[in-house]
Amino acid sequence: MVKHSWRSAAVAIAVLGGTLLTGAPPAVAGTPAEVIGPLPGTAPGDPKSPDIADTYPFFATVDDLAARGYVEQEFLISGRADGWDTAGVRVAEDVPYTTRIVVRRPAKAKHFNGTALVEWQNVTAGYDLDALWNVDTVTRAGYAWIGVSAQRVGVDQLRGWSPARYGSLDVTGGGRFAADELSYDIFAQAAKALTASRKPLGGLTARTLLAIGASQSAARMTVYYDRVLPQVAPVFDGYGFIVGSAPARRGPEPVFQVLSETDVRSPVRPPDTDRFRRWEVAGSAHSGHAGQVYREPIQVRDLGAAPVYDCAQPPFSRVPLHHVVAASYRHLERWVRRGTPPPAAEPLVVNEDGSKQRDELGLARGGIRLSEVAVPTALNSGDNSGESFCRLFGTYVPFDRALLEQLYPSRVAYLIKVARTDLRNIRAGYLLPADAR
Repeated sequence: MVKHSWRSAAVAIAVLGGTLLTGAPPAVAGTPAEVIGPLPGTAPGDPKSPDIADTYPFFATVDDLAARGYVEQEFLISGRADGWDTAGVRVAEDVPYTTRIVVRRPAKAKHFNGTALVEWQNVTAGYDLDALWNVDTVTRAGYAWIGVSAQRVGVDQLRGWSPARYGSLDVTGGGRFAADELSYDIFAQAAKALTASRKPLGGLTARTLLAIGASQSAARMTVYYDRVLPQVAPVFDGYGFIVGSAPARRGPEPVFQVLSETDVRSPVRPPDTDRFRRWEVAGSAHSGHAGQVYREPIQVRDLGAAPVYDCAQPPFSRVPLHHVVAASYRHLERWVRRGTPPPAAEPLVVNEDGSKQRDELGLARGGIRLSEVAVPTALNSGDNSGESFCRLFGTYVPFDRALLEQLYPSRVAYLIKVARTDLRNIRAGYLLPADAR
């Protein structure tokens, strides 16, 4: 991890100054937690078994990690956390907690690139969701991925799902802090544990810690960055805010925001700076096709069924937003380690009412344009409506044969355009060569 001596000193001086003026004790979040595990049990198993060895991690991946030289392990972490409200006011000190982290990492040190992606698990659906997990993104680059259960909703569901495995978990201080006041410190302490003991990483040494969060989790991380982080010792080296809000404050840690077409609803944007970058991806959805395909067998296994949606338009854009997210991680890593800022990107063209300007095929104008949009064979958009989460899924409507023949006289002509678009995006820094292939 990048050394923080100068930043820690600055924070200490600032906090000490506040102490002398106000008499309040200094806040030092992110202290190491006790790590227990790895816990026994692998999927499939029996979550309701009283023997923890017969249970398994909730939402354990269905990807063949062993074939890629990776392992998945689960740990409990326990410590004492401070609590903060959403305005950044400290409301509690040294409250005991116990939660879990899921670790997917290289089995051998030679395959680890030194960067840990620490994801704030999303709980919008009522349970922990590893919204940013993608096996290609993580294993091709050699990252370690760590999912942190920081919020009450997710932990409560875990406790009911497998009492033997998760019955000891509590992130509320025995119910006193049910609004996730402890979540910010718990998230930081989970990351700190990766370097304090190295046990969760199986002895691997993480040089760079990147905090990542999607949607609701990005909103929690925004509060942490804007209002809590200025008062505590820093733990993370950089931050990735995906399909969600991003901080307004400009601190020393780089911030990268990647938004789908669904998430862009205003023509007014914050400007890029030497510590902030924002990308918008045309045709992509807040929750697209790739994520739905990955999660469906896991939902059947762990929840009994996968949800079925009745949307106004055929759902699930197939524009691979995760390819652009993978490129953003690479840039964020270099930004932290070398001080090299990522390239800027053209924004989507948005009307005053928040709607997107579209071309004659219905595709959004502007933004990062992957080949699925620049050389289209279907209408992919970020818009939809209907029940439940339909508005987050975008739309996918394949073009008919007549339109395809009009657009592309031959298969070769089509493939040439795709290759040229992908090469252009690689050169611009929006797409990694492996994902282009």
